Amino acid sequence: MQKDNIYNVIGRNIKKFRKRRGWTQRQLAESLLLSDSFIGKLESVTHQTISIDTLEQIAIVLNVDIKDFFDRD
Repeated sequence: MQKDNIYNVIGRNIKKFRKRRGWTQRQLAESLLLSDSFIGKLESVTHQTISIDTLEQIAIVLNVDIKDFFDRD
């Protein structure tokens, strides 16, 4: 079994925490001054690279620890 690409793991976790908060992709994007399409690409299998700074900002607005984005479970 092949391991998930790390960007897919991060994207899946961003989506999970965003939905727990009850936010749409647009709401998350607007809170970060990012585009909807950037968030959509992060959450899809069409992975998008992301800087640690941006990942930290997403963690802050979603009120999670940045390390939670790397959880493969």
